[in-house]
Order: sequence, then structure tokens, then C-alpha cells
Amino acid sequence: MTLIKSISGIRGTIGGNVGENLTPLDVVECTAAYGSWIRSQTSSRAKVVVGRDARISGAIVHQLVVSTLMSQGIDVIDLGLSTTPTVELMVKWEQAAGGIILTASHNPKEWNALKFLNQYGEFISSETGIKILSNADNKEFTFSSVDDLGTVRKLDNAIERHIDHVFTLPHVNRERIRGKSYKVAVDAINSTGAISIVPLLEALGCEVICLHAEMTGDFAHNPEPLPAHLKELAEAVTDHQCDLGITVDPDVDRLAFVCEDGSIFGEEYTIVALAEHILSHAPGGSTVSNLSSTMALRVLTESHGGRYFASAVGEVNVVRKMKECQAIFGGEGNGGVIYPPSHYGRDALVGVALFLTMMAERNLTPLEIRAILPSFFIAKRKVLLTPNLAPDDVLSKLAIRHSDTDQDRTDGLKLLYQDQWVHMRKSNTEPIIRVYAESKSEEKAADLADKFVAEIKTIS
Repeated sequence: MTLIKSISGIRGTIGGNVGENLTPLDVVECTAAYGSWIRSQTSSRAKVVVGRDARISGAIVHQLVVSTLMSQGIDVIDLGLSTTPTVELMVKWEQAAGGIILTASHNPKEWNALKFLNQYGEFISSETGIKILSNADNKEFTFSSVDDLGTVRKLDNAIERHIDHVFTLPHVNRERIRGKSYKVAVDAINSTGAISIVPLLEALGCEVICLHAEMTGDFAHNPEPLPAHLKELAEAVTDHQCDLGITVDPDVDRLAFVCEDGSIFGEEYTIVALAEHILSHAPGGSTVSNLSSTMALRVLTESHGGRYFASAVGEVNVVRKMKECQAIFGGEGNGGVIYPPSHYGRDALVGVALFLTMMAERNLTPLEIRAILPSFFIAKRKVLLTPNLAPDDVLSKLAIRHSDTDQDRTDGLKLLYQDQWVHMRKSNTEPIIRVYAESKSEEKAADLADKFVAEIKTIS
């Protein structure tokens, strides 16, 4: 089964059987459930922003979603091809009741998804997600009469407005960047990075070498911005003697860099580098990342006199913790940059402008920036559980076994040691436990991860 319904929306592979894959009926039912919730939250006629990445199935899913919302008497603000952070911003700026982003993020081309936003342009809460899923399962939604159908308004300048907004943010210095005339290679992965990251860079005076700029959605390689998928970008950086390489995922909310020598900067260190830039201008500020992200952010934040806080895994959890702590910066170790002066959502455009400003203001190359950051190494593993073994039971037994070790049970089990940690949490979509370990060397991180993988396998 490749249909996954979660509190944030619905995702799956295109085609197949209703209720087992992402079919037109599943799209309509889930959209209608969301639309009914939207109408219950508004006393006047509701508006919803809709945008999509460039997936092959995107146009079909987009038509289904827009038509369903209109059939419920909801007015649609249609961005067409866009990015996740652009949709989030437009919900706020257009004073809409919510938004739907059509993207399966880093998943391969056969996947697509609907991700739901609230009136603030932020991902819906778990409580709201549960309500919408219940509405969908129970067919608790209604449609409007012919005299009360919704309208659609196309918004063609959303990304342009997004780019202009980036230049107004604190600690983004457009003129300093323009003065450097950087040469930058970009892997747009056949999606909307081509119409967002590329024009952003051009507006910053950069010469851009763009790979996979055709927005076909037929991804040239695995679209997740991991080192194994960045070899072509690394070659482009060195072949064209670029100052920087940039890669994003298909919906442009994750960001990773390649250094001037073709080496990988490391997506874990995207938010660490940007925190160094922001905290150098605003020492004493608080930062947030999730429990599976590098401890380098904590070390760096404390070195600037600030406080670091950890949240459960998931963007909505990071955002909630950032608001609680009044954090000035945060994000996730997958290259997700969250900068509150802009909005509470991961935004690769904001991350690019902040990083280039840091390079320009300090006159540093990406390699030199990486060298000044605290250095740790993360190993990632997963353990497939037998059918009779519940992940929660396994983690509880591990917690008892290691009761003499500092623990965090916010999200699974995290064991904290001096200069290293291991985080174990169940997957929401597979019968597995994910194991993340971090230490001062690759060998120590791998050994720690492998030790707990072996221990999990002994539990029955």
C-alpha cells in the first residue's frame, strides 16, 4: 500500500486502487474534508491558496483540488507552479483561510501529496489533521449549490513578491552580495527551483549555471538533496570554477550547499552556518532544531550567549517550540531553514540570501565558513521490526535498560552522553525504528549507531 494519510495531509503513488494509492477519488475526498474544515472556521466566504511543484502528475492533481474547493463555495487563489514557502507567504499576504501545497517533497516522481496550511500559512496542527482525516474517512463534507460556487483567481507574481520580500529581511545585504559578482551552480531538479532560486540569484547579481532547469517533473536523479545525489552538481561547481553550489528539493523548502572545491557542505550544517551569521549580529538569541539534528547548533548558540531548545521531529513541532521560546532562528537538519522575520516555514530562498550575505560580509568561501563551525558527524540507521514487536515497547525497554543515562522522551528515546548522543524513534509510515547517532568522529558515530541497532535486535 502506497497511500499514506497523516495529520499533515495525504500522499501516495499515482494510479492503482482507491484507498490504496493516490487516485482522483482520494484527492477529491481529502480536499473536500479540508474544505469543509475551512468553511467551519470562517464566518464569511473563504479563500484558499493553491500551488504545486512540477511533478508529472501535478497538473491533474491541481485541477482536481481547485475544482473540489470551488464546488464547496471556496474562492481559490491559484499560484500554479510555485514553491512551498511561496504558498505559505501568500496565505498570509492574501488573508486567505488556508492553503494547499501539491508536492511530495523529496519523494520520487511517481509520488504526489496534498499538504494543508492554516490561516497563518503554517502547517495545520495534529488536532486539526485528525479532524480532517476523520471527515475524509466518514465522508463528512458537503458541496455548494450552483448559485454559490467558488471562483478562481490566478496570481502570476507570487514568486516575484517572495523574492522582493527576501531582500527586506534583517541580515540580508543585497548590495554586498551584488558587489561580489558570485558564480553559482544550481541543481533545480526539474522543478520550481528553476523559477525561484535562479531569479533570486540573478537579482543578487550572480552568474548562474543551472542544471536540470526544465520543469518536467521527470527528475534527473533522486530528488532528495543528499550527498550521494549531488555528484553532478559538484562537478559543475569545479568545472565552471563556481564560488558555490546550491541544491533544493522539488518544492524548494530544503537547502544544501556544495563548496567551491566540489566537496559537500553538509545539509545538517545549512542551519548551523546561518545561525552563526544571525547570532553574530544578534548575540544572546535562542535557536531551535529537532532532536535528530546536529548538536553543533547548540554548541554554536551557547558560544554566542544564547539558549538552544530541541523539539520533536517535524516542522510543525519545530515551529511550536520556536514560538514558545521566542527563538530568533531555527530549522531542521535536513536543510530546512526557518527564519521568523520572514515566516514560520522552511524557506530555501531565505537561506540562500542569508548564506550569500555571510560570504560577502565576512569575505569567506563556503569551505572557510564550514571550517569555523563546530564539527560533529551523524550516522543514520534503521531497524525493521518483526510483526509482533511494537516500537513503543522496544523504546520503553531501552529506556529502562539505560536509566542511568540522561534521557529525552519528547519524541521516542534520546540518550545523551558527553559529546555524543543516540536518538531512536518509530517511523509513522513503516514498521521500523530509526536510529540516529552523533559524535566527534565518523567512526564513533557509526559505532554508537551500530551498537544500538544490535541492542534493538536483542529485544523480543
